[in-house]
Amino acid sequence: MLKTPYYLIDKQKLLGNLQKIAYVREHSGAKALLALKCFATWSVFDLMEQYMDGTTSSSLYELKLGRQKFAGETHAYSVAWADDEIPEMLENCDKIIFNTISQLERFDAATAGAIRGLRVNPQVSSSDYLLADPARPFSRLGEWDPVKVEAVIGKISGFMFHNNCENGRFELFDEMLGVIEARFGHLLHQVEWVSLGGGIHFTGEGYPLEQFCARLKAFSEKYAVQVYLEPGEAAITQSASLEVTVLDTLYNGKHLAVVDSSIEAHMLDLLIYRLNAKMAPCAGEYTYMVCGKSCLAGDIFGEYQFDRPLAIGDRLSFIDAAGYTMVKKNWFNGLKMPAIAVRQLDGSVEVVREFGFDDYLQSLS
Repeated sequence: MLKTPYYLIDKQKLLGNLQKIAYVREHSGAKALLALKCFATWSVFDLMEQYMDGTTSSSLYELKLGRQKFAGETHAYSVAWADDEIPEMLENCDKIIFNTISQLERFDAATAGAIRGLRVNPQVSSSDYLLADPARPFSRLGEWDPVKVEAVIGKISGFMFHNNCENGRFELFDEMLGVIEARFGHLLHQVEWVSLGGGIHFTGEGYPLEQFCARLKAFSEKYAVQVYLEPGEAAITQSASLEVTVLDTLYNGKHLAVVDSSIEAHMLDLLIYRLNAKMAPCAGEYTYMVCGKSCLAGDIFGEYQFDRPLAIGDRLSFIDAAGYTMVKKNWFNGLKMPAIAVRQLDGSVEVVREFGFDDYLQSLS
């Protein structure tokens, strides 16, 4: 039995998402790029690259990772490029997406001859969280004025609209795409490719893939553009778990269990958004608050039900733990970082990376 804590990526579960992505690619004509900001564990890229068209990035390092470890296209996006990043960025990308007209014009000469696009903010989104809403008031993410965008249309050949966020409703996606068409349709006719970003949960259970594909295909044909999707969470949803062990139990008005992991250090995205980690199985008459072992008072994974009292040494499994976990894990409190293991398609489990004191030491100075 592997020593906890560790993230366990199940390729068989991952494959289910990838097959849906392949279906969308085939029936809509859209291309799919993995959003590395969500998931960048390159040990499973050998499987993912068979079903996707490449990667999209949010930084120079993500861009280089995509170029080196994932077959296909690499799209280079950054909220703001620094001057000294431009040469290396150009060496590693197939398309550049500038966040603002200011950046596009600043690096116009340096990127002449490259395939360039511009991020556009349609000022409508599906986000329930202001923190993650790309169309929030005073957003720095993309240009919103069609008049200003039209003035530089000759410098670009594509657009990126990233305004979906955990959007599992096709109707809402369709409605917001209609808003984009209404505001920017005259400009869409003047470009060759359009990325619709990520945050579209089209691999979720019961999502109407046929309608989704038809909508994408109609959009592509109407404006004569190549459509790109940038699935992050959609590519890896439900494909991994965080495996932990109970180290202590106590009662302090509630039954508590402390495990050898930390939501602050190992599932930070959930703490930021004040969401509970998901656990399976989770049923029974015994309720425990499962807590992390860091010194942060609010290091709590959530409350869960069990069919018997928890005991020291019990193994617990937090599910749906692939997205925004391994890319955000940190060394808070000097806690042991979870290893990364992969369950291969044949069922065998392989530990692909372990982290020790030397890694902690090297992360500091």
